[in-house]
Amino acid sequence: MGWFSKLFWLLMLVVMAAGGFVAWYATQPIAIQNGATPLRFTLGPGSVKRSAEQLMKQGVIEYPALFVLLAKATGNERKLKAGVYQLDKPLTPLELIDKIARGDAIQIAFTIVEGWNWRDLKHALSLQPELKHDLLSLSDLEVAQKLGIEEGHPEGEFFPDTYFIDIGSSDLKLLTRAHARLKEKLDAAWAQRTQDVPLKSPYEALILASIVEKETGTENDRPMVAGVFTNRLKIGMRLQTDPSVIYGLGASFDGNLTKQHLQTDTPYNSYTRTGLPPTPIAFPGVAALMAATRPAQTRALYFVARGDGSSQFSETLDAHNAAVNRYIRGSK
Repeated sequence: MGWFSKLFWLLMLVVMAAGGFVAWYATQPIAIQNGATPLRFTLGPGSVKRSAEQLMKQGVIEYPALFVLLAKATGNERKLKAGVYQLDKPLTPLELIDKIARGDAIQIAFTIVEGWNWRDLKHALSLQPELKHDLLSLSDLEVAQKLGIEEGHPEGEFFPDTYFIDIGSSDLKLLTRAHARLKEKLDAAWAQRTQDVPLKSPYEALILASIVEKETGTENDRPMVAGVFTNRLKIGMRLQTDPSVIYGLGASFDGNLTKQHLQTDTPYNSYTRTGLPPTPIAFPGVAALMAATRPAQTRALYFVARGDGSSQFSETLDAHNAAVNRYIRGSK
């Protein structure tokens, strides 16, 4: 037998042994900490590896690598659901994976994504069978009134984050928490604003932050993008930001922004109107809130996407047009 054949069979033995060990692990009851039940643990969203690490840190499992292998072997690698779970008795790793894959939790995890708008959030909530859907019978104004939103419109008023909520709870209860968290983050950002920021209120900061959120592909660009819009606001120059125009088109927008769209006046058309739009256009995260209230000190008035998620900033129209030719039209 040659060395290659010996190596092959050695590897086969290792694989078989590993497979046998995983099979053995799958059927061994999990030793609950101190034998105490019930045991509660929380899983946030993320990969199976991250889930295994969370389970180990909370004392649910001992061998995260084996848990990952077993989840992959059973086809549940991408099926594990975030939530708060409770173990009333010891389970085998196989039973534990099945429980998490089925979402057999006492609380569900719901994530509000940075850049979503109010329409996106309502749709995502409507798809949650574990929640009570009180939103369905309410207008946007009624939602704002019930949640104490002073501006009278829910757009932009909920902080993007992952929230854990009891199964059977009202979607309004989740939104109450998300709005309170938004106010907390917005007030903190407003308290740290720079002296010369051209914004009159926290709400205006929220509006600008929502535009910054939609205009930036990389976090590092946010202060500069905010700096460009801040400079434009200071001199009365139109913001000319496509995301606000698209927001004004609403559900009718088909993904193709045309010249006619840019020329058709709406309250959100920043090509036909100066100043900020009347409401936010999305839910901004902390980075966008801080950028809006502490923009970069720059003389730039223009920016264009480079195609890799970042932007090229320019101080003059001539420099901007050259950047457009390079990055949009492909000219050198």
